[in-house]
Amino acid sequence: MSGAAPLRAGAAAAPGAPSPRPGPPPPRRDPAWWGRVAWASLAAVLLWPLVVATEFQPARLLEPEALRAAGSFLASFFPPALGADFLALVVRETGRTVAMATAGVALGGLIAVPLALATARALSVSALSGRMARGPFWARQALRALGVVLRSVPELVWALVFVRVVGLGPTAGVLAIALTYGGMLGKVYGEILDSGEPAPTAALLRNGSGRLQAFAYGLLPQNAAELASYTVYRWECAIRSSVVLGFVGAGGLGQQMDSAMKMFNGGEVLTMLAVFVALVALADRASAALRRALG
Repeated sequence: MSGAAPLRAGAAAAPGAPSPRPGPPPPRRDPAWWGRVAWASLAAVLLWPLVVATEFQPARLLEPEALRAAGSFLASFFPPALGADFLALVVRETGRTVAMATAGVALGGLIAVPLALATARALSVSALSGRMARGPFWARQALRALGVVLRSVPELVWALVFVRVVGLGPTAGVLAIALTYGGMLGKVYGEILDSGEPAPTAALLRNGSGRLQAFAYGLLPQNAAELASYTVYRWECAIRSSVVLGFVGAGGLGQQMDSAMKMFNGGEVLTMLAVFVALVALADRASAALRRALG
């Protein structure tokens, strides 16, 4: 057996060997505490005017009058409505809500994919030399401005516009989700494509491949899981949005809930709220399972 055996823990060192020097003692307090306190104090100073401007007074929720009003409002929700005809209506409107969200995201994808391909710098042939040509640069800026307009207008506002144009019903909700989510998906898709490894795509473009070929063989394989994951997440968000859009006449479960609240029928509202919570929970589970499968 070659080599000396290592000293066991607690064994005495060899005579004449230098004793190990003790390290510096650990600091008694966090060395960065002053910076953290300073930043926290600055955040509090900046937040206080915002709290004052919004008249945020949570103590008013605990006042006797507020507690009595909240108690009477919640008491009107019981018992929940469980009639066969009403449950059949809820099931039908729930299906419309899911269909509205799915169709809206699908149409939004038809807007987002061309927008992302046109604005992604990784697919620019003129940018291979280091600086994008003036024409393609301004074309991309115009398309990005279009995406900003689409996603800056909330889907609720788009729904109000389309209810006036196409009338009440899920069509207005589908179009509202499609426009807002088209801008959101287009922006994030483009950022995902630009954050990938650019070398394979650049090599394909330099060797004469078209932009669609470079996307299909260079960018898509390395970013497919992230693109699909974000799309599924946006579909989950669209289910929540589709219920809210029903309050402005876009159909689905939200419109029925709005009608029940206007008629002071708390039992029906409670039943639809329970269905909505279950629907969002199922959508969350489905999206999480798909993200795990694609991740």
